[in-house]
Amino acid sequence: MNIFFNLRGNIVRQAAEERNVTEGIMSPPHRSSSSHGDRSSSETLQRNNSSNSGVILDISSLKIADVDSEVPPLPPRYRFRDLLLGDQTFQNDDRVQVEFYVNENTFKERLKLFFIKNQRSSLRIRLFNFALKILTCVLYIVRVSLDNPTEYNSDQFPCRNDSSLNATETTEIKWCLIFWVSRREAVWAIQVTVALIGFLETMLITYLSYKGNIWEQIFQISFILEMINTVPFIITIFWARIRDIFVPVFLNCWLAKAALENMINDFHRAIQRTHSAMFNQVVILICTLLCLVFTGACGIQHLERAGKHLSLFDSFYFCIVTFSTVGYGDVTPQIWPSQLLVVILICVALVVLPLQFEELAYLWMESQKLGGNYSRHRAQTEKHVVLCVSSLKIDLLMDFLNEFYAHPRLQDYYVVILCPTEIDIQVRRILQIPLWSQRVIYLQGSALKDQDLMRAKMDDAEACFILSSRNEADRTAADHQTILRAWAAKDFAPNCPLYVQILKPENKFHVKFADHVVCEEEFKYAMLALNCVCPATSTLVTLLVHTSRGQEGQTSPEQWQRTYGRCSGNEVYHIRLGDSKFFGEYDGKSFTYASFHAHKKYGVCLIGVKREDNKSILLNPGPRHIMAATDTCYYINITKEENSAFIFKQEENHAKGLTVSGLYDAPSRLPVHSIIASMGTVAIDLQHPDPPGESGKLTLPTENGAGSRRPSIAPVLEIADSSAILPCDLLSDQSEDETNQSDEEGSVGSEFVKGYPPNSPYIGSSPTLCHLLPQKAPPCCLCLNKGCKHNSFEDAKSYGFKNKLIIVSAEMAGNGLYNFIVPLRAYYRPRKELNPIVLLLDNEPDNHFLEAICCFPMVYFMVGTIDNLDNLLQCGIIYADNLVVVDKESTMSAEEDYMADAKTIVNVQTMFRLFPSLSIITELTHPSNMRFMQFRAKDCYSLALSKLEKIERDKGSNLAFMFRLPFAAGRVFSISMLDTLLYQSFVKDYMIAIIRLLLGLDTTPGSGYLCVMKITEEDLWIRTYGRLFQKFCSSSAEIPIGIYRTESHMFSTSESQVSINAEHGEEHRDRGESWKEKTAHRNSTTSDQSEHPLLRKKSMQWARRLSRKSTKPPSRAERISQQRLNLYRRSERQELSELVKNRMKHLGLPVVGYDEMNDHQNTLSYVLINPPPDTMLELHDIVYIIRSDPLAHMPEDSQMGHSRNTKNQHDFGTETKNETHL
Repeated sequence: MNIFFNLRGNIVRQAAEERNVTEGIMSPPHRSSSSHGDRSSSETLQRNNSSNSGVILDISSLKIADVDSEVPPLPPRYRFRDLLLGDQTFQNDDRVQVEFYVNENTFKERLKLFFIKNQRSSLRIRLFNFALKILTCVLYIVRVSLDNPTEYNSDQFPCRNDSSLNATETTEIKWCLIFWVSRREAVWAIQVTVALIGFLETMLITYLSYKGNIWEQIFQISFILEMINTVPFIITIFWARIRDIFVPVFLNCWLAKAALENMINDFHRAIQRTHSAMFNQVVILICTLLCLVFTGACGIQHLERAGKHLSLFDSFYFCIVTFSTVGYGDVTPQIWPSQLLVVILICVALVVLPLQFEELAYLWMESQKLGGNYSRHRAQTEKHVVLCVSSLKIDLLMDFLNEFYAHPRLQDYYVVILCPTEIDIQVRRILQIPLWSQRVIYLQGSALKDQDLMRAKMDDAEACFILSSRNEADRTAADHQTILRAWAAKDFAPNCPLYVQILKPENKFHVKFADHVVCEEEFKYAMLALNCVCPATSTLVTLLVHTSRGQEGQTSPEQWQRTYGRCSGNEVYHIRLGDSKFFGEYDGKSFTYASFHAHKKYGVCLIGVKREDNKSILLNPGPRHIMAATDTCYYINITKEENSAFIFKQEENHAKGLTVSGLYDAPSRLPVHSIIASMGTVAIDLQHPDPPGESGKLTLPTENGAGSRRPSIAPVLEIADSSAILPCDLLSDQSEDETNQSDEEGSVGSEFVKGYPPNSPYIGSSPTLCHLLPQKAPPCCLCLNKGCKHNSFEDAKSYGFKNKLIIVSAEMAGNGLYNFIVPLRAYYRPRKELNPIVLLLDNEPDNHFLEAICCFPMVYFMVGTIDNLDNLLQCGIIYADNLVVVDKESTMSAEEDYMADAKTIVNVQTMFRLFPSLSIITELTHPSNMRFMQFRAKDCYSLALSKLEKIERDKGSNLAFMFRLPFAAGRVFSISMLDTLLYQSFVKDYMIAIIRLLLGLDTTPGSGYLCVMKITEEDLWIRTYGRLFQKFCSSSAEIPIGIYRTESHMFSTSESQVSINAEHGEEHRDRGESWKEKTAHRNSTTSDQSEHPLLRKKSMQWARRLSRKSTKPPSRAERISQQRLNLYRRSERQELSELVKNRMKHLGLPVVGYDEMNDHQNTLSYVLINPPPDTMLELHDIVYIIRSDPLAHMPEDSQMGHSRNTKNQHDFGTETKNETHL
């Protein structure tokens, strides 16, 4: 960089005295001279820019003010401008040019820059040097091939003896043949030229590398070898007599090896890419072996010229046999100089080669730890995804691999794992399995380093999954690490899609740029909240987001396990309506009509739709939504439509006089080879799911007493009729609250208003319309067990709640609890069904959290723990219907990973014994620990389920734990089960949006919400799930998606054992039953089961076979022992009851409520997702339905008279009450 500074010629104190003289001297001619000086400066600037000197800044050309200005001069102390720019008078006289160079502007430095420092030019020099050394070795081989010592002339050697030359059989060493060789003129000329070039290059490099110690340069091995191979040839130019002297040119192979190493380093520096140290070491080892063999072959061949006259090939063969430790002995050196050379070579090999192999082994072990690199060629030809984690656990890895590779189109993808920790032994064993070893690559590195991201070829990846470490004690710190990884990945590869998992909701907005984000606490608390009002929502969502073919439990003799396992294979898929055979014929029809007929005809459940011009997915948009060919349909089915075969009942269509639409003009059966074997299913046209004796209409049989009810279910209309669909259930609920002011519940409900929460606890929370208090409750009123000036209540009983409580046990009041409250206070929840919420917290909540929840009605907190019986009784556990136990962060960092749930499991088991009728919903860290929930050590049925889980796991099922009774009933949940939601989003980018809508985390205008309805005795006339589907669609435009079924079972050890033995004698008689009778027995309703409260017949046989119990009847001693056990259990139950009652009396609480808590645990519950239309309904079934958005169907004239609107809604609700009540 060149900078021209114009400095003042005289000092500052003289400037004031000479100011007038300076102004008089400045004239236009002088300005032209100044301009001439500027031009010379410009020429100097251009000339210097042409050199390697950088940028020149000419400050003298800067003009701040006109020198002819009439402004009076300033005092010298204020004339900083003059000091900076200099006086214009002396710019031609006192100008000093100062040049700055990046490198020294000397000839030596320029040569050093070209030969050494510059990567590209030095690479060319080293490549030339390498070629030169290889050429010398080739010339030596050419010279040896042309050499024949037996045909020399008598005057060829100065010290020659004819007798010694001819006597080839003697053992005397012919030294002249060692020191002198026959060299052709052409070969000599080429060798001299090459030697001269090599000598000059060596001297130049030595001069440029000189750093003050000349002896260090001289005694380098490379310098000595270069002198030995070049100086003799240069001397022969001036002394022709010694032109045939022997020069060991073959030693240039070692110089070529060094040049090759430097060339590789310069090559990678020039292309600015890192290379593998393993590759360099392998190249060095190979070059060392080649140099040893080549040196030994050439040296032995030359020395044997004075003895046995071995050829170059024989010498090469001898070296290979010797270094490979074979030693045939057919070719051996005969004279001692060659034998001495062999000894030296073996000693050198024994020293050099072990060092090389040791370095190679060390680098190999390090590369195994680091994982090496992902090939650039493979990255450009194959597809891969990158998984970034802070610590890789075996469960996390298997969940990811099983879910990721469950999709057929992902079978050819590679998975590159980038983890900063060393690979675990268990993970290493998994990755060595052939199933994963060929397509999973582990790299040890950090996502914050560009080198490691380059190793993983992040810029070529199809996606990057960034997962948080949920086992960290400080989850906020884990989120911070995830955020930095996401930022680093986005900075390095802006076009790579990001799939980010975050733990805390307040950190979500930092990664909102990612393509897909799953916030763990948001989903967790919303799912636990819905579990309280919609039983087993966690199981329903978990089964939806897991990939399964519905083959689990199909070999079990248990009917419920086969049905449950088959329905668990249902997933959410999407297809464009114009391309669909499921929904293509419903173009122009209403959404409700399309959903019902698609379920009736194909067994698929249409749950949502998305317009082409709208990015929002709408769940059950209602009958007013008219389907279009460009709509994207979202449906639940065993498999997607592309993997289905269609079998149409053409004969039934012709019998009814119906014609097949143009969409189905193709042959009635698709070819079998078009079905994907492992994923295909058969969708049958179920036009007549009822028995042949019934008509096509879903009518009520006359013998069931149709006179008191409607004779049939109304058909689903193609186009919505505004007068036939209930516009809003909530409005009727609201009208009830407003009209029944005299009623106590109505007066309480009228205190609530609908609106958006005024205080959001974190950035990024979705606004949801909720039931709110007209005025915020004071923070002192939120504490349940402490009275204040506003009220004196100190326990849950004194509040006099009308509905059952929902108690949440958590460690601290985090922002995630806000997502627990919002779904339970959403605007579509009826006011009279709102349950009070009590937060049982280990630590006192902060004011920020209390400010966020004080606007919600009937939300309280209390400081306490679930392992304290007094705290449980004070918070109203006697009056609670659900207790939610949230996993605590402090227990996640246990020394043994799977022991993180130990305290939670034991506490829940204690409450399970103290309060048997309480529904306890527990969150665990590890899904494998759910087998300890409601643990019964001697229950045969639980042991049989344990063996079934092992069988399903051996078959490769991703849902082996699904048959555990607590999970099937929705009583236990692990957030790690939702990891598959993020993995599925790679194939189904709509899954996160759909699950958020189902859980109420997002509220899109026009989209429905999840709720449930219970089947009572009055609803059993509907009989089948298909007729229930029609009932919902025709009356209230609701879409059912599944059933939560509860069956009676007895899990007592004694009764199970007696039943097993009693049923064993009837086994042969049961085998003679017809298939029709067995089918009728399997499809029987719970009325048959209620007559037999014990385990069913097949359950007994299956439990007996798996548990391998004895078939002999129990002896008298066993019966007496069992009776004693039952007596002990009764006394234990009485002891627990007395304990609880004593504590309640001590706290001043009434004990009446506890006496009503009977043991209702002898049942099992499970979820049936999208069951077939002919599935029989049973008493107490709970149906999951997606109800359309009430606000979407508000009439446009809603601003009319309030009284008339209220009256019409109330009358309409009364008219359709018999139709819609289930």
